[in-house]
Amino acid sequence: MHKILFVLFTFLQLSSFSANAKLVDMKKAGANSSGTKLNTILINKTIDKLNAKGGGTLYFPAGTYLTGAIKLKSNITIDLEAGATLLFSDNFDDYLPFVEMRHEGIMMKSFSPLIYAVDAENITIKGEGTINGQGKKWWDEFMRVIIDVKKNGKKDINKYQPMWDEVNNANAIAADINEDYSEALERRFFRPPFIQPIRCKNVRIEGIKIINSPFWTVNPEFCENVTIDGITINNPLSPNTDGINPESCRYVHITNCHISVGDDCITLKSGRDKQARDLGWANENITITNCTMLAGHGGVVIGSEMSAGVKKVVISNCVFDGTDRGIRIKSTRGRGGVVEDIQVSNIVMRNIQREAFMLNLKYSKMPEEPLSERTPIFRNINISNVTANDVNTPIKIIGLEESPITDVTFTNVNITNAKNPTSMTNCENIKFKEVYVNGEKLIAPEQ
Repeated sequence: MHKILFVLFTFLQLSSFSANAKLVDMKKAGANSSGTKLNTILINKTIDKLNAKGGGTLYFPAGTYLTGAIKLKSNITIDLEAGATLLFSDNFDDYLPFVEMRHEGIMMKSFSPLIYAVDAENITIKGEGTINGQGKKWWDEFMRVIIDVKKNGKKDINKYQPMWDEVNNANAIAADINEDYSEALERRFFRPPFIQPIRCKNVRIEGIKIINSPFWTVNPEFCENVTIDGITINNPLSPNTDGINPESCRYVHITNCHISVGDDCITLKSGRDKQARDLGWANENITITNCTMLAGHGGVVIGSEMSAGVKKVVISNCVFDGTDRGIRIKSTRGRGGVVEDIQVSNIVMRNIQREAFMLNLKYSKMPEEPLSERTPIFRNINISNVTANDVNTPIKIIGLEESPITDVTFTNVNITNAKNPTSMTNCENIKFKEVYVNGEKLIAPEQ
């Protein structure tokens, strides 16, 4: 009798635990897994309910779940089983109303990111499944708009331009930046990033595969303690579909990722021009390790939107195979900001279409101007233990007349099958220690 009571008590305990467990099987909760019916309302209501109870997990078993914009809240995890796909709608209206977001370093209101969070903490996206942004319609409309603006000038190009005008002040935004951004502002069609948490703490993205992003793929903004581990990003040749772009964040850890995209693979940024300098959120304390980068404009890139500064960065144990450039640091007059204390080590590059190393303070053709807070600065950059084969240009450094690039050291670098010579202008205290290009030891010029 006692044993029967004990078993019954244990069963009731387990049943109670199961009923109160903060994990929701989304298929059992009623989500359509055929990929044909929107689940947006159910997903966001489930997030709201779990958040109200302190948090929990939305678990997606194998299947295809069509959805619009998802807004994560504190203590929420999205967990995708192998064989599960979150398929994001390519109907632009499913990302309305416009929300606070950052686009190419500029704060504005525009389409909701596909996965979005604001002022949240302890948010996670994980699993062995896939999230698919269905970016092609976004890319096609973006290219159509660019062609239309160039042909016909400023005009209502789609229904979203007057909507953007209604919630934004284009003149105020233009006044907040120094670069001529008129063409972009005329477009009024700002594609959303795939994943953009804003002002969040303890963000984790791990294991999943991400494909076909409309715009930048993983783009945390003003976040603290971000871990991105073991994800795969695959965007085909497409406009501005960068892989991982932490912007104005602190304590970022990017590890074990595999990236092939239509723009830069990993980019570190901190906002554009005066608006970003006034906000004052640097991108700092960042580690990037054990990653492979294939197609992309750059393997690891800093800038060009770096106006609040990028500092204390370690890039190590990575492979770049087929990117246009390897390590690229870029900015221009008008940005301001400082890039400093950058450590690059243990890198293998192959089949680099342009420069293995590119440091460029003349990224756009801004006219010369007096030294001021608008003047960007690159300094204290150390590069060591690099093997590169089949590159176009091994090293190219372009500083400003009023702001030379300073204190860059290359140590134990071996570059073979380089087509063009190294080029350096407007730079100071550049050091080469055991640097070889096509078998010849490279000597830094008198500076």
